[in-house]
Amino acid sequence: MRYAVVIEKGENSYGAYVPDLPGCVAVAETLEEVKQLIAEAIIFGSSLLVMVR
Repeated sequence: MRYAVVIEKGENSYGAYVPDLPGCVAVAETLEEVKQLIAEAIIFGSSLLVMVR
């Protein structure tokens, strides 16, 4: 399954979240790092949805 990811640049860091997965967020100092962290969060968050159903 594919999810839209919103990435925002702050003064000193990047933040990312997935609107379709509440609580699925990541914050990092670099763009590459936040992309990696949000990808891991999506895998974890979507696996929790499968377990709950």
